[in-house]
Order: sequence, then C-alpha cells, then structure tokens
Amino acid sequence: MKRYTIFVITENFIGILNRITIIFTRRGINIDALTASESSVDGIHRITIEVTTSEEMVVHLVNQIEKIIDVIKAFYHEDSGVVYQEIALYKIPVARLDGSLEKIIRQHHAKIISAEQEFVVLEVAGHKEQTQELLEILKGYGLLEFARSGRVAVAKRMRTIDQYLS
Repeated sequence: MKRYTIFVITENFIGILNRITIIFTRRGINIDALTASESSVDGIHRITIEVTTSEEMVVHLVNQIEKIIDVIKAFYHEDSGVVYQEIALYKIPVARLDGSLEKIIRQHHAKIISAEQEFVVLEVAGHKEQTQELLEILKGYGLLEFARSGRVAVAKRMRTIDQYLS
C-alpha cells in the first residue's frame, strides 16, 4: 500500500464530486484528503484526492473516474511525483502562551494569524506528518480546536491543463 495523489480535471457541474466519491465508496477505498478548486483555465476545476492503496487499485479508480462524462482527464502520481502542502489551524488559549510554547511555535514555523482576547489561532503549512506532530504537542497546551486542509498539490511533470483540453 502506497500513498497516491489523484488529479481530476473537470468542468464545474453540480454533483460531479458526488459521482467521483461514489467510485471510492463502491470499492471500499477511504479518501484520506480531498480538495477542489478552480484551475488556471476559466470554467475548469481540479479535484485533488489523496488515497492509500495499491497501484493496481489506483489505476482502476482513475480509469473509472475518466468514464464520468464531465471529467476531462484523471491521472495519478506517487508522492515523489508531486509537490504538495497542507494547511493546519490550531486554536490555543491565550492563558497557555508562555516561553516554552512560543519556542515550540518558532520551531514549527507556525505563525499567529489571529489574536483574540481568549485565544490565538496558529497556522502551519507543511506535510501531514509535520502538522500532526505539532497537533500532538499542542494537545498538552489545552488545544481548543484543530482543522487541517486536504492536500493541495501540483504534478512535477511539465504538462499543463491546456494540454489536456486540446
């Protein structure tokens, strides 16, 4: 079992995400992370899906996704074939801010993006392992809330969405 990033290039039609996720559900494959956004081309969206499975299964999933009418192209890469990041937000009580916590914040390259009267919100961008490590540490500091985005990724190979469209 390996971690793969599946990219889906599609037009933005209602229900497209549902039709894609049903393919995973039917095969009992868990989606580890999912993001959807505009692409560099007007009217075209990209969906990024992170899964842990066999290469045989990821090939099958991509082939099934490409059969969906509104999908322009689907493809996958191993982690070594993509550049990726996630963003994590951590809400910490202001009362817990002290020298040791400030040192941890600096060590993990976190930045304070909101300072309220009762809490601060920290932001970290990195790989899941990095954001998870800080999560485990901050649990000991009275962590109030935590949220992590899905994987945002681009392929290392030099192919553009325009090339898929032509």
